[in-house]
Amino acid sequence: MSKVALLGTLALVGGIIAASGTANAEVVKLQAELKGSNEVPPNGSTGSGKAEASYDTETRVLTYVVTYTGLTGPAMGAHFHGPGEAGKNAGIVLPFKTVQSPIQGHATLTDAQAADLLGGKWYANIHTAANPGGELRGQMMK
Repeated sequence: MSKVALLGTLALVGGIIAASGTANAEVVKLQAELKGSNEVPPNGSTGSGKAEASYDTETRVLTYVVTYTGLTGPAMGAHFHGPGEAGKNAGIVLPFKTVQSPIQGHATLTDAQAADLLGGKWYANIHTAANPGGELRGQMMK
């Protein structure tokens, strides 16, 4: 085999290997409707909000935007909690750097965090003085 043919074959094999490494990568979209009735226990807040996120399975980066309106007072805390199904409370897994709407950020997740998030076991939560356990909550779902 000539050097040119060998180099061409190696380039082709390298391209196939590179393509197969990213063939399973995808960007997963998730969202949640934030409302007081989703809290545990539910509250009567008339506030509302939305959490939207995308998770890149190759880079393991989660990018999110959380918006809300109509709270009983200023937001005192905001974060993702998990692992926990709807109707169950869980600890903080990812604090937000700000609590002012719109909340925007990104984070690189561990494999365990990604599995919980993609399994529907994370929820977004906005806390206020009137509702320190959470005023608005929404389960992150595909």
